[in-house]
Amino acid sequence: MSDDDYCLIDATRPPVADGPPYADCVLCREPTEHPESYKGITLCPVCEWQEAQRTACSG
Repeated sequence: MSDDDYCLIDATRPPVADGPPYADCVLCREPTEHPESYKGITLCPVCEWQEAQRTACSG
């Protein structure tokens, strides 16, 4: 087992939109930088940062 096997969080991100319309953040309903057509969880930069803080891997 290598040192980076402990973190199992999938770090894939939705694509960044070229312009409006933007998808709403699933937590605060503010516009995100992701296209409205994206099917999946979208977070605004603030909620994305806060979620990363909550789920950060600590070795």
